[in-house]
Amino acid sequence: MKKICVLGLGYIGLPTASMFAARGYQVVGVDIRASVVEILNNGDVHIQEPGLKTFVQAALRSGNLSVRGQPEPADVFIMAVPTPLISDGESPGGSGAQQGIMRAELSFIRAASESIVPHLAAGNLVILESTSPPGTTEQVVVPILERSGLRAGQDIFIAHCPERVLPGRILEELVRNDRIIGGVNRASAEMAKALYASIVEGQIFVTDATTAEMVKLMENAYRDVNIALANEFALVAEQTGIDVWEAIELANRHPRVNILKPGPGVGGHCIAVDPWFIAQAAPGVTPLIQMARRVNDGMPAYVVEMVHSAVEGIEHPVIACLGLAYKADVDDTRDSPAIKVVELLQAKGFEVRAYDPYVEVGRVPGQVGSIDSALKGADCVVLLTDHAEFRQLSFDQISRLRGLDGSWSVVDTRKVLTGKGGQRTENGRLLGRGRRRVEPQLTGSAER
Repeated sequence: MKKICVLGLGYIGLPTASMFAARGYQVVGVDIRASVVEILNNGDVHIQEPGLKTFVQAALRSGNLSVRGQPEPADVFIMAVPTPLISDGESPGGSGAQQGIMRAELSFIRAASESIVPHLAAGNLVILESTSPPGTTEQVVVPILERSGLRAGQDIFIAHCPERVLPGRILEELVRNDRIIGGVNRASAEMAKALYASIVEGQIFVTDATTAEMVKLMENAYRDVNIALANEFALVAEQTGIDVWEAIELANRHPRVNILKPGPGVGGHCIAVDPWFIAQAAPGVTPLIQMARRVNDGMPAYVVEMVHSAVEGIEHPVIACLGLAYKADVDDTRDSPAIKVVELLQAKGFEVRAYDPYVEVGRVPGQVGSIDSALKGADCVVLLTDHAEFRQLSFDQISRLRGLDGSWSVVDTRKVLTGKGGQRTENGRLLGRGRRRVEPQLTGSAER
């Protein structure tokens, strides 16, 4: 296994291709987006990830990594293409028994599989890294690849190896995290294990392909359900007048309790997506997973209602939204609840100024290029992402940047401002200089 062809140069494919190139493999990175191919061949990257640009540039300079628009013959093919959600029946925001579920859009996996069929040769290894519903490798990928006339598990070897990395720490976790590898047979799994052993320092566990698919989904469904529980605790806390953060901290003192953090929703192309793949496989027996998804998907609308209440009585209010990425200190906006909040506020007719230091201006309507532009004259400040820049803010700084006298308010969905420049009442609500009201219970990050 000397030459590897990686299909899909996104958040997983590009770091993976560069990692194998750094280990001495000849790697061809493939992406159907001409703009991505051009950017990479010009020595730049289209993803903000610590250390990635330098890593990719080194791989390109070494000659071990090349970037193309089409696949070519190789010993190993790794598919790291998107699996977005599509609606099945009513949207997840429906009600009662009529609520539909979301399903995986597998067209990218099908297209990637079809594109390598002409290049397959006996002895090749094909790996699906894309997160997918249970059975995708066996029921979708294998039949397509066998159109080549080569038999899966005998002439060609096929495995599923789901990624388990966190944006902001991808290069580190690609190496250090344990990996799960599932083959269509034992020979396929062992062949894939031998490949990943060249870059992975963590343990590598071998199983069948469908189990490997399910393991990845279970990991993220567990976190999604836990976050939904935390969000419900936050909603209850608002009605009962307690500080949900203190309550969670105290509850977590129990040796067998680990409640995650509430927030404005769940984002990223993992926790916000993967639970639906389980529900898709068995919709009749997954009510808890489906309800957790709906609870978390409903949080942006709840935040908007909090803002609406905070600016009630103000004519033509200006809303400053700080943060568009789904988590701190990355540019990843996939399924970001922050963007959903911005869109819902705009749909209500509010003037919204959104600022994110990591997200290129122009991603959403109303986006501005500086925190000063966002805060100037704002009637309500909404903290949506806990970037390091925002964690340094105080109430006094916000007041100064507003530049106006009079009342204003903060809705802090990430617990960024707690205790900074303000006072706290006995029930946990924050009191800051010049503010009308605040809703502090829904603060904190939905990601750990």
